[in-house]
Amino acid sequence: MKQEAKTMNDAAKNDKKSVLLQMKHLWMTQPIFSTGIALLIMVLLQTLALGFDYPSFGAWFMAWFQNWLNILRNNAGIGIIALGMTFVIISGGIDLAVGSTLVGIGAVMMVMIDSGPKGILLNMGITGVPAYVIGILCGLLFGVGLGEITGLFITKGKIPPFIATLGTMKIIRSVTQHFMQGYTPTVPRPFLQIASFRIGGQLVMPIIYWILIAAILYVISKRTTFGRYVFAIGSNERTTRLSGVNVNKVKRQVYALMGLLVGIAAVIQVARIGSMDYANAGSGYELDAIAAVIVGGTSMSGGRGSIGGTVLGMLIIAVMNNLLNLLGVPPFLREAFKGAIVIAAVLLQRKEEE
Repeated sequence: MKQEAKTMNDAAKNDKKSVLLQMKHLWMTQPIFSTGIALLIMVLLQTLALGFDYPSFGAWFMAWFQNWLNILRNNAGIGIIALGMTFVIISGGIDLAVGSTLVGIGAVMMVMIDSGPKGILLNMGITGVPAYVIGILCGLLFGVGLGEITGLFITKGKIPPFIATLGTMKIIRSVTQHFMQGYTPTVPRPFLQIASFRIGGQLVMPIIYWILIAAILYVISKRTTFGRYVFAIGSNERTTRLSGVNVNKVKRQVYALMGLLVGIAAVIQVARIGSMDYANAGSGYELDAIAAVIVGGTSMSGGRGSIGGTVLGMLIIAVMNNLLNLLGVPPFLREAFKGAIVIAAVLLQRKEEE
């Protein structure tokens, strides 16, 4: 009997050791797993910070649910930008101009749909839904065009992505502020329904846009030739070029896609707020987007990453912001805390370089 008990204990220990080894392997090699665990910890901390001082479980759950809706809605725009940043970083690039690009696109779109005396489409006799469609298309095309120009700087001009996008960041915001000074377009109220249309009494349209775009880009990254080329270029650009891939064209397409997604984020932001602060709108978006992508497991050296990981990474950043607010961290210290938590999250993932 003692021998059987010992055998059973040894088997249990071996099973436990095997499970721990599997968990360790997943933690070190699967960014989705490690990011998911980090997000779960953040959610638990947020739940504790929210507290349980409510008259009933139903009241607590509604407060918890509304808090999550606010988090997702407020971060949907940056989340969409982070999805585009995933492709950029996987390809071995970077884009520091996304915040300024958002401002430029927003300005173009608002000038088009302005219901005041200076509105371009209004003066052409175009109003209502046709005006909104044209205004949105102009904004999206402008974003794609800016992305193409950035791609040309990088591919044809041989300018490093960091420098190219740093330059365009300064140019776009400065030019926008110059032309829009003293001019405040009036966004038509029906246009606001793009973001404020209620489903089940809740403002969830920005969240739906984020989910749909994430699903589409997931398929693009996994099931299309373009997606495979992006990974190949980030892994080994020289080998990919020698294999016959038009590397410059793919890179331009990556930055054009980034511009398109920033354009969508600009539409959502204008529809949510009804205006845009040209000096401050989008400020810090590039850093939050990059942080979300890196926390989500994408390698800064390129060639590795996933849309799913970026979504989880963005949720971690969003929960961080909310948690710091719930804890009453002073505004001037929140960025410091956020930076420390981002570094800690990346270190805890212990990703292996491939």
